[in-house]
Amino acid sequence: MLGKSCWLVLALVCSSANAAERECMPDHETFKIASSAMQEDRTINVYLPPTYGVDTKAVFPVVYMPDGGEMEDFPHVASAIDRAIAEGAMRPVILVGIENTQRRRDMTGPTQVPSDREIAPRVGGSAAFRRFIKTELFEAVDARYRTSASRGIIGESLAGLFVVETFVRDRSMFDTYIAFSPSLWWNSGALLRDASAELARNSNGATLYMAAADEENIVPLLRDFRTLIAGRDSAHLRWTIEEYPSLSHATIYRALAPSMLRKYYPAGDQ
Repeated sequence: MLGKSCWLVLALVCSSANAAERECMPDHETFKIASSAMQEDRTINVYLPPTYGVDTKAVFPVVYMPDGGEMEDFPHVASAIDRAIAEGAMRPVILVGIENTQRRRDMTGPTQVPSDREIAPRVGGSAAFRRFIKTELFEAVDARYRTSASRGIIGESLAGLFVVETFVRDRSMFDTYIAFSPSLWWNSGALLRDASAELARNSNGATLYMAAADEENIVPLLRDFRTLIAGRDSAHLRWTIEEYPSLSHATIYRALAPSMLRKYYPAGDQ
């Protein structure tokens, strides 16, 4: 946890010209996994809440995040969590950031759209990335840290697409899904078409939050998803889908992540 004086120092440091390259973040740990599913080493960054070392019997929910490298989205999400915990506005959680190697490969499913395949040398690897998280990363994190049964995932853009795809394909992996401006346009919106059948046969309970900024290639699909999920039995689902036309694709993650993390992991919630 960062005290008021430390936050002031960090604010001054982070206002420098190098802030974009070296963003401030709370203390954290880093380890590597030699992944069989991915056939490569993966770097994992872990933020532990201040109370982790105080109550050695306590267990903590875990929030997983793609784009979780030190030069990616891990610093601002970890800082938002650390500040919320310090203010008593959020329950202590463990944040697990997965650093990218080939981002566009890992965050996307197969596609039949030629322009999709042009964004990177390799795309369509989300199933393998999901398998890595489920069969290797969960086990590694649970072995290293005192984790509860609660798992959440948060991401934006292509990482948001991966969040929604995981909700559709394997909802039992997480109990909380938070996706900002998910790239639902991928493969001409095929995930939305698949979601109808998946939602019909999946009874696992979960919480889903989705939001889009002023994005004409995402908002119509977001609305279609809202209509689809609203027409299903909501007894097993707690969901919110919102639009923020005042925000952009570049600003939505930082604008909404602090408040949404506080909302879905409120202080005092067990």
